[in-house]
Amino acid sequence: MLDQIADVGKDLKRGGYSRHGYNKPELELRHWFVEQAVRRGLNVETDRNGNLWAWWGERGDNALITGSHLDSVPGGGAFDGPLGVTSALEAVDLLQAKGFKPARPFAITVFAEEEGGRFGVACLGSRLLAGAISPEKALALKDPDGITLAEAMKAAGYDPDLVGRDERALKRIGQFVELHVEQGRGLTVPVGVASSILAHGRWRFTFAGEGNHAGATLIEDRRDPMLPASQLVLAARKAARGGGRATVGRLVPNPGGTNVIASTVDVWLDARDTDDARTRAMVAEISEAAHQAAKEEGCELRITEESYGDTVHFDSGLRDDIAGALGGVPALPTGAGHDAGILAAHVPTAMLFVRNPTGVSHAPEEFAEQADVDEGVKALAATIEHLGS
Repeated sequence: MLDQIADVGKDLKRGGYSRHGYNKPELELRHWFVEQAVRRGLNVETDRNGNLWAWWGERGDNALITGSHLDSVPGGGAFDGPLGVTSALEAVDLLQAKGFKPARPFAITVFAEEEGGRFGVACLGSRLLAGAISPEKALALKDPDGITLAEAMKAAGYDPDLVGRDERALKRIGQFVELHVEQGRGLTVPVGVASSILAHGRWRFTFAGEGNHAGATLIEDRRDPMLPASQLVLAARKAARGGGRATVGRLVPNPGGTNVIASTVDVWLDARDTDDARTRAMVAEISEAAHQAAKEEGCELRITEESYGDTVHFDSGLRDDIAGALGGVPALPTGAGHDAGILAAHVPTAMLFVRNPTGVSHAPEEFAEQADVDEGVKALAATIEHLGS
């Protein structure tokens, strides 16, 4: 089914796709999902936080929920997120074809702004639903054009005054199972289950110096924030050891002219490790190096934690139940964050992974073989039948 949305949100500059929360491509995909759900006899609703729910049969508590997201990182691949949504729809097709009807409430959900590609906070729809971020903080988030989440939601027809922890939605979720393309090369078979998610977060480093003329300002007279910003990149690589991962994927100088010494530079750090203590220690080491580099250049530094999630251990009973029902598929940890990880603090949650032969993700080259995709659909259908009977 991914071929049906292959032309939506193509990024001609970066390659891949740029589908972000409440932008035109993402809204087009929402419309596509609603159409597909209705064709299958599912009843679609949108919750207070912009998440879509397609119910097979009556709504109710203790529901079995599956799904994922439709948005992407800038220049992302075709599989991350949408594979979980299309696989859920195709799993319903398989089950309906054999005459199966769930004995408990069941729905496919599409979470809003999972990647944080527009507003900077990952898993925004599930965080709002679970109360993991305050409505005030979320609504004030701005995209690169200065548009707030509140403004974007309102422009898309959603009421920002309603966002926040949704007790009714949480109460309905009895179990949540998310299918996702593997983001790494851990799987040697088509399908596996997740055991855990690394502790991870995002930090914004703002270096402030003095903007000036590139030709008229002597080197010894400069307070150039680009220098400590570049030292931060090197410090991140040095600090990431023993399984830790530290990445600078975005750096924005202001005003951004070729012949202008920047007045400020914003740098975003993504840091991940096996547990909270190791992740925090790594960020502290990077921060210390950044402060020292800023001091040496006569610059100021402000650090803002934009999002953070501790290590997630998925419900072992649910994980083992699913793995057993699928014939003993392997379990593996992941370094990638997911909506399932946000919900795991509140409801029994599990994940299915579909093999990624190259391990590449968050890039146009992201890939999964069609045979493995088909096995993922069958595994998800078997899981729904097993848990939903």
